[in-house]
Amino acid sequence: MTTIRLNGEQRRLDDGATVQHALDLLNVTPDSRGVAVAVDREVVPRGDWAATALHEGAAVEVVMAIQGG
Repeated sequence: MTTIRLNGEQRRLDDGATVQHALDLLNVTPDSRGVAVAVDREVVPRGDWAATALHEGAAVEVVMAIQGG
């Protein structure tokens, strides 16, 4: 198991987990709009989510745009 921080909360994922595996915990799919992801303060392009492996202690920040007024 690998321990990461997902939006400031500690989470455990299977070894070899990717950014997309972390996003699955938030119900974010590759088709979700208005989502930005950074790992250790480096932006991960949407097309790389499924291929970007997470390491022990990785800090994953997910920002979702919402409409308001």
